[in-house]
Parts: sequence; C-alpha cells; structure tokens
Amino acid sequence: MTASESVSKARNGGLSRERLINLSDRLRVANLHKKELNFKLVVIGDFGVGKTSIINRYTDGEFSSSYKVTIGADFAVKTLEWDEETRINLHLWDIAGHERFGALTGIFYRHSVGAALVFDLTRPETFKSIKKWLIDLRKKVSLPGGLAIPTILLANKGDITTETIPADINDFCLENNIMAWFITSAKNNIQIDEAMLKLTNNALRNHHSLQFPLITDDVIKLATENGHGPPNGEPNTRRFYCCGT
Repeated sequence: MTASESVSKARNGGLSRERLINLSDRLRVANLHKKELNFKLVVIGDFGVGKTSIINRYTDGEFSSSYKVTIGADFAVKTLEWDEETRINLHLWDIAGHERFGALTGIFYRHSVGAALVFDLTRPETFKSIKKWLIDLRKKVSLPGGLAIPTILLANKGDITTETIPADINDFCLENNIMAWFITSAKNNIQIDEAMLKLTNNALRNHHSLQFPLITDDVIKLATENGHGPPNGEPNTRRFYCCGT
C-alpha cells in the first residue's frame, strides 16, 4: 500500500493519529522528491469560441456566461499528480482571437509542446478559420527536429447544438495531422478533461524521446513584468495574466 493510499484509508478510520502523522510525513517527503515537468499548451481559435471558458473549466472547475475579451494572452497553470514519481504542471495559454494580435502569436507560441484548436458549433464559420490558425501555429513553433507539436481540435458549445459538426471533420483532421477531435462544452464540462489528457499524454511521450526547452523564464518574465501573481485559491491551480489592461 502506498503512502497516499494509506492516508486515504486513514481518513475513513482504522489508523491511529501517530500512524497518520507518520504516513503524512512520508507522503510529504515523497512529493518533495517527485520529478516535476512543465508543459506549455496553447489554446487558439477565433474570438468568442470559448477558449477562456474551456481553460477556466479545466483549471478552476468554474464557468461564467459573461464574455470578456482576452487582450493579448492569459495563462493558467494546472498541476497534475501524474503518478508517484511525476508531477506535471500544465501551462495553458489562452491566445486572443482578434486579428490585431496576430503579430504577437509567435511570442505567445514560444516553447509550446501541444495545442488545442477551438471552434464554435453555433458559429460554423469559425471552423473555416481553423486552417489559418493551424498554418500560423506550425509556421511559428515546432518541437526539436522540426516536428509539428501535437494538436487536438475542440468543437465547442456542444451543449447548444451538434447539428453543425462539419461533415468533413474526420478527413480534415487526418489531412492536417490533428490527432483527435472532441465535442466539448465548458458550460456542462463535456470532454474537456478527456481532451487535455490526450494532449498531455502526447506531450509526455514526446518528452521522453525529445529534449524540450524550459519555459520557466517565460513564466517568470511575464508574471514579473505585469506585476501579477497567483491569487488566493486552490493550491493546484494558478492563474496569471499577460498583456492585459
């Protein structure tokens, strides 16, 4: 039985206070020695398709129906206790969908190891823009050796309609080397965890075979330059802001 399993059992009764303290100490020491990985994932697509809502749902478990325009880029961090030896910090970058920020995307994409492309099922024209976003992404960022970063496609707002799913979406993904697509809903929390798990698994697989650059410098620079730090909240989720007003 692992330390974490024992602590879980203790919460349901059956272990003494001294034993619980001992197990908690063991778990704390084990966490200190975990291998910690930082993966930067970008979430891109036209404005208003739900990128911010998807990130908020995944990192904070929250949804808001009010729409707030992303200025430049925001990012949040979600920590995954992947296994007993590995902790993964996912840096999810919410890239503004307005064209006036197009010149900055290369900066925002830097060091990305995965991407989620998002379109809005209530606005079918946003699917037509996915190709443009994909071309921009692959022109400006790649894995070591020039390999394309793993990408998934999210057909968002599936709680409202699924009748507008493009008939050629499977062929589109196959032709453009998109590894999977998902019908998602930030409002109803549909398939967001599954989509991010798919992306994280591929990033981890590439990490074992490729040497990723560090993203720590970008994180520190952006947080410091803008004078923002993580707000009080859940210990495993942290939100930062970049280029906002």
